[in-house]
Amino acid sequence: MLPFEFGLSMKRTATATGVSVGWARQLRMGLIRSGGIRATAKPTRGGRRRENLSREEEVAFLASFIEKASAGGILIGSEIKQALDARLKRKTSLAATYNLLHRHGWRKLAPDKRHPKADVLAQDE
Repeated sequence: MLPFEFGLSMKRTATATGVSVGWARQLRMGLIRSGGIRATAKPTRGGRRRENLSREEEVAFLASFIEKASAGGILIGSEIKQALDARLKRKTSLAATYNLLHRHGWRKLAPDKRHPKADVLAQDE
């Protein structure tokens, strides 16, 4: 097969599969390198590599806050952040605290200071 024919066949392959020519070439080279083994058959890296605490440690850490919340207390993100900083013995971002809460199904349930459609003049009367 001549080089110009190879380029034409790659264009046809890319068109038939609905990908770009460059991506079709990458797929072809990946297939050649893997020896015909599907990439999904190989183990993937996976996992939480940059975690501050394991899932079990996070559950144990949040247990005291769950008790406070079940007693009707208000949880403040900055307080949880301070406790997390003390537990990790280093500073973390507030976003890391909210991500931790989000992972465990917590959400913000705080009343607004006023209703968005509130009419202040009508209330004063």
